[in-house]
Amino acid sequence: MLTFLALASVVLLGIVPEQSQAIVIYTGWERHALIGSDIRLSCSFFSWRWTSEDVTFSWTYRPDGSRDSISIFHYTGGVAYVDNKGPFRDRLEFVGNPGRRDGSILLKNLDFNDNGTFTCDAKNPPDIVGRPSSVRLLVFEKVPIQAGVITGAIIGVVLGLLVLIVVIYYLMRFLVARRVFSLSVSKHGKKKKEGSQQRQIKV
Repeated sequence: MLTFLALASVVLLGIVPEQSQAIVIYTGWERHALIGSDIRLSCSFFSWRWTSEDVTFSWTYRPDGSRDSISIFHYTGGVAYVDNKGPFRDRLEFVGNPGRRDGSILLKNLDFNDNGTFTCDAKNPPDIVGRPSSVRLLVFEKVPIQAGVITGAIIGVVLGLLVLIVVIYYLMRFLVARRVFSLSVSKHGKKKKEGSQQRQIKV
């Protein structure tokens, strides 16, 4: 009886699925691109497991002003599938490396109509529980100057002015000290000359 229970326990433990853990997915937050250019949208994930042979990546797209998302790409079983009816059917290329947990895609020949939110989802069985990550794409005729660039320029100008002020301050001190020294030498020389003249008169 005990032998039977032991065998049953082994069988039950063997068929219990491995417990899954959370998976964390990463994308950028916002990308800017020029009309007619190409852009890489990165997607990677963190999982406590080794990268599974059954790893999958999925990308969906929601245009600006729309509430509905459409599937544009899926990777599973070692094969990449691009949606053959969507807006990126001829302009999307898989450039990731699933073995390195990279599910990045390349969008080509961008247009204003491509503005929207791209969402990446990844699974690394048995780790399949995780929140998809999204990145917003903004296509411009000219890429705008970002706030960070403006802030950096302002800081650079302020630092430049401070350096200039310090240089002028020390230059003025040098010129004043030189002037004082010249006057002192001139005054001392004049006194010495007068003393010499007085001695000559006495003689």
